[in-house]
Amino acid sequence: MKIFIRKGIASLLAAVWIAAVAVPISAQASSAAAAYEDVPADYYASQEITWLKQKGIIQAEEDGNFHPDDAVTRGDAAVWLGKALKVQKPKSLNGFTDVAEASPYAEAVNALKERNIVQGDGGMYQPASFLTREQMASLLVRAFQLKDNGIQAWLKDEGSIAKPHHDDVIRLKQNFITEQLTFMPQEHVTRAQLVLFIYRTISAQEETSQGTVSLDDLLKLPDKAALRLSPDGTKLALLQPWENRMNLYIQKVGETQSTRITSSKDENIQSLYWITDKVLIYSVDNGGTENTHIHVVHADGTGDKDLTPYTNVKADLLDVRPAQKEEDFELLVTMNKRDPKAMDVYRVKLGSGDTTLHVQNPGNVNYWQTDNWGQVRAAIAVDGEKTSLLYRQDENKDFEKIASFDANDTFIPVMFTYNPGANAIDQLYAASNVGRDKVALVTYDLSTKKETEVIYVNDEVDISNFIYSYKKRTILAVSYETDDVHLKYLDKEFEVMSRQIDDKLQNTHWGIIGSPDKDVLLLHAGGDKSYGSYYLYDRKMDKLDKIADSNPNLDEKKLADMKPISFKSRDGLTIHGYLTLPKGAAATKLPLVVNPHGGPRARDSWGYSSEVQLLASQGYAVLQLNFRGSTGYGKAFLHAGDKQWGQAMQNDITDGVKWLIERGTADPERVAIYGASYGGYATLAGMAFTPDLYAAGVDYVGPSGLLTFLNSMPPYWEIGRSQMYQQVGDPVKDKKMLEAYSPVLHADQIKAPLMIAQGVNDPRVKRTESDQMVTALRKLDVDVPYMLKMSEGHGYSKLENERDFYQALIHFLNKNVKNKKKAS
Repeated sequence: MKIFIRKGIASLLAAVWIAAVAVPISAQASSAAAAYEDVPADYYASQEITWLKQKGIIQAEEDGNFHPDDAVTRGDAAVWLGKALKVQKPKSLNGFTDVAEASPYAEAVNALKERNIVQGDGGMYQPASFLTREQMASLLVRAFQLKDNGIQAWLKDEGSIAKPHHDDVIRLKQNFITEQLTFMPQEHVTRAQLVLFIYRTISAQEETSQGTVSLDDLLKLPDKAALRLSPDGTKLALLQPWENRMNLYIQKVGETQSTRITSSKDENIQSLYWITDKVLIYSVDNGGTENTHIHVVHADGTGDKDLTPYTNVKADLLDVRPAQKEEDFELLVTMNKRDPKAMDVYRVKLGSGDTTLHVQNPGNVNYWQTDNWGQVRAAIAVDGEKTSLLYRQDENKDFEKIASFDANDTFIPVMFTYNPGANAIDQLYAASNVGRDKVALVTYDLSTKKETEVIYVNDEVDISNFIYSYKKRTILAVSYETDDVHLKYLDKEFEVMSRQIDDKLQNTHWGIIGSPDKDVLLLHAGGDKSYGSYYLYDRKMDKLDKIADSNPNLDEKKLADMKPISFKSRDGLTIHGYLTLPKGAAATKLPLVVNPHGGPRARDSWGYSSEVQLLASQGYAVLQLNFRGSTGYGKAFLHAGDKQWGQAMQNDITDGVKWLIERGTADPERVAIYGASYGGYATLAGMAFTPDLYAAGVDYVGPSGLLTFLNSMPPYWEIGRSQMYQQVGDPVKDKKMLEAYSPVLHADQIKAPLMIAQGVNDPRVKRTESDQMVTALRKLDVDVPYMLKMSEGHGYSKLENERDFYQALIHFLNKNVKNKKKAS
């Protein structure tokens, strides 16, 4: 069971850091006997010619041969496209003066003209003229509706492409129909070349629908997500799709229909929170910049207002201060409005939006903690690589430093204990590994400045969360994550209730959303093959009712199992992770994608991932590793990753790949590496420093140069610069090491195909990181598909951009990895 509380320890422990084609292709082109006598079996386009002949798309010349190396005419090109698209008969056969009604080209040419696929000059089509490569590009783009997917295409002879055809030639390059660096736009297309281009176009468009589950099914926005129960338990707030964006809806408990109360067409609404029974707040990003804005809206859809309408300012909710009148409620919001480098605490009036600076950041605080009445009473400050705990008895007093912690220690206040009364002793619940290897849940006395009790510590892993009852004023349970999330129950009544829910759901992977003290609880249950479902549990009646499936159309029977694995690294560390094999596939000689996580101070967990399921549905084994430097496995394991980017951390990934190869699970000739953020860096490092291991790599918003990355951090990371130097390296003291493990400075070592994707507005890993990697490779005459998306940041959030990326990802991997042996 996963526990949701007011503030999640796990997230605090992590670092700041990530139109259909008519002819479907059911398999690779047939390798049967040659289709024509003049097309030998070893001819470069033999399989494709055979396939198109079998489908009735192409035909022989009058002598019965195909003449593959002859230039193709515009007339034949029209006939082939017409058959590939299964166009209906035209309304007229008089579209061009030089194509008579009796011409063998008449039906195809006129049908394509009526669909605006072919065009003429001066009323003439010139069917006997030979087709040029740039003309072919325009035909294919219009016929198959190829679009701009954001890939920055590179052609050495781009300047020689005629203006009417320029964008269409680029579309061929963007959609992987051609991968040449020199396009030769005015050269004639041979019959075999046109076959190859038509085949590639059809196969590229059909590729993502051929797995056990289609890309569209996996990327479909959830029907209902992020459900939240109103304080009085009568209404649900939730996110649903509208205009391809997740918007805020309200649904009465007991009903299935919901009412939309926001109309965001540009950005997805993110988090939402009930303030009262009638008022909610929600947050929205701004084009991937992470400068989130906080809005207020009434449950009836009125009064939608941006409470933080500031340019280039990041706003996050810290707490809520209730009042007698709803309009007098105050939000405590952290913003870098005064200083881009420092998050101050502001009071924001819910009714008017009036904003007052409440606590000014002295310049080194990176974390604020309120007490149970919304008073800002504690903070964590950064002093170089060390951190300090600041505390004050009430908001009329100044903060004092009461403790200091070493660079390798973690101490995070997560909640004040519930001690009402004027003479009560202030204590904190904290996540701490001070004096131990594993992070424990402890109480800390703010008067004696000492840890007073270890509520729970696990011998194997860090604690990840806890659940607190205000009604009982006690901890109900503590969670920790090994291969899966587990609970240590501290309250018998809560344990009995939890076991009852386990039995009713037949699933232990569930969590409470909101307070555990209510009579009716909102639950979310999921797994590794499901987006999950929402339930209401009446604890008095012991009654469970399902209220929504996030994606009811996704067939779990077609999805793959994610299973935990572990192995020994070359220096003896135990590395944990997860392996997902294609549904129904034998675990032998499979194409493999190793998918290192971002962070790197984060971890992969067991559960549903549409990305993993997409790769598995395409026939790939997917390996996710919690390499050293990942969170959750203790202090020593975490800091074993310090200054090991591209070194021991990368070795763990390499060792994981070799472990699967040695077991016979992975085909050593068909291994890819793909990751985002730090995982993108690990991709580039793997490609540059172990170039013979990988058949291809895909870097998604990853740093390419360690020095340039450290010099371009967002301003609100500045407080943690010394800690970042501890993790990655000091640009002055460790300059040689940082240069040695910067992939961009070793681009000449990369041997296998590489694809890169980046958001223009990424504040964490700037666009320049990807730009410089692409430039370095292009200087070496190495082509790199480079997807660059506007209005996106550290990863794509908009559905149309996600679809473009994953279509390109699957095509790139299939060509260079899965089908590598067949293509070689």
